[in-house]
Amino acid sequence: MFRTFENAELTADTFGLSHVTVKSKALGRRADVTAFIPKGLEALANVPVVTLLHGVFGSHWAWAFKGEAHLTARALMSQKLIPPMVLLMPSDGLWGDGSGYIAHADADYEKWIVEEVPTIAYALTSACSSVSPRFLAGLSMGGFAALRLGAKFPSAYRAISAHSAVTNVAQLTKLIEDDTAGWSSNPSDQDIFAAMRSAHGKLPSIRFDCGTEDALLPANRELHQKMASHDLIHIYEELSGGHDWDYWKSNLHRSLLFFASIGKGVDANAST
Repeated sequence: MFRTFENAELTADTFGLSHVTVKSKALGRRADVTAFIPKGLEALANVPVVTLLHGVFGSHWAWAFKGEAHLTARALMSQKLIPPMVLLMPSDGLWGDGSGYIAHADADYEKWIVEEVPTIAYALTSACSSVSPRFLAGLSMGGFAALRLGAKFPSAYRAISAHSAVTNVAQLTKLIEDDTAGWSSNPSDQDIFAAMRSAHGKLPSIRFDCGTEDALLPANRELHQKMASHDLIHIYEELSGGHDWDYWKSNLHRSLLFFASIGKGVDANAST
């Protein structure tokens, strides 16, 4: 018997999706990414790159096949509510029940996300390059990583967003059965607010939300209150729902619209 069982349930339209396996120097092994490349990018340059991070027990296919992220993005693009965007949906490195996207003693899971994953977009389409604006979002464990990594590496992302975020490692260790002794103990790697307080440079634009029936609601409220008391500008929303794919699927558009609003000054229509 398996402790966890995540089924991809391949029912979603897969047009525009690619599955990529690379050998990661940061991880010292192979790693997988699902990417969504919308049609019509051939004449564009500097197209934004959005990285979406999954939660515990999941993998690179979760946002596409359970969250239908590419369908949400495609619909928003067709309505011209967001500009063309490339979505990158990496695995967290597949350590135990979840790596936390934190540097471990034997592998650097945050370097994988911040430094290596974006280059996959550059390899998949000439519409993206090192000057493409970058955005980071995630759910649960991935929300923890999105807010923490955005604070720790503020020059890497224009904006960051989280849905139902775990706010510190103590909450995360309750969900996984693996020994986290090898994880970085740096406060900025253990707690979102600590990362924001110790940020070097101007923070990216920030938003996050949590469901009113989510067990993580008190922790998200506390993070919001701490940020407000320290004048850390952000958007925080409480929305109907729990800690599940119905909630994340229904609210991903908020992240993509937020990213579009932040990136309005970016020219994604220049000729290559």
